[in-house]
Amino acid sequence: MKVIILAGGLGTRLSEYTESIPKPMVKIGGKPILWHIMRTYAKFKHTDFHLALGYKAELIKEYFLNYRSINSDIEVDLGTGETQSFQSNHLDWKLSLVDTGLDSMTGGRVKRMQNFIGNETFLLTYGDGLADINIGELVDFHYSHGKMVTVSAVHPAARFGELVLDGDLVTSFKEKPQISQGWINGGYFVIEPEFFDLIQDDSTILEHEPLEKVAKMGELIAYQHNGFWQCMDTKRDRDMLEELWLKGKAPWKV
Repeated sequence: MKVIILAGGLGTRLSEYTESIPKPMVKIGGKPILWHIMRTYAKFKHTDFHLALGYKAELIKEYFLNYRSINSDIEVDLGTGETQSFQSNHLDWKLSLVDTGLDSMTGGRVKRMQNFIGNETFLLTYGDGLADINIGELVDFHYSHGKMVTVSAVHPAARFGELVLDGDLVTSFKEKPQISQGWINGGYFVIEPEFFDLIQDDSTILEHEPLEKVAKMGELIAYQHNGFWQCMDTKRDRDMLEELWLKGKAPWKV
């Protein structure tokens, strides 16, 4: 199944990094967060990626155009200029790198991918959210309910540690747990192709008119993911994800 990843936003709340690189290229554990998201899909054999680019699109294109050489050992003959690469971690992914406009909104970027998707059910997510989600179960859930759009509903992470008290006695301490109540849009959509018809133009915000209309039609259903999910909106978020990776506690790691 084809996968669209929205990777064109400005990422203004992460300006410490995004003044020089696009948000999906901010690194966690030495690899762009975009790479981690793609690994999640690849684990479930979804490796046909279509990246909706915008801000600093050329840097994402350069990264993947040079991916083999960046991630391989290389032997260079300076006399002849001949090179030979020795790649130990081959990826059989296929990518379409599509410039969807600098100022396009999320819905507009999805609309611009229509020609690459055709008349097929497709997967869609944002280029800044990590989860230990089971994509296979998500797809099965979508088909079993027969709706136009399935969205992954997630619990947001708490900003502060949680204490469970028995009187004055602390019986449990959890450092920034997933909140157990309340659901938000976590991305990781499964969508039928007729959804494209609900997007007007580049100014359309995915989360407004199209999804609101699908909900009113009774064609939007939520796959409830109770596991790990974290969006990288701020430097605090990025540092937390980096810490999880360095400690070997990254739930999304494949």
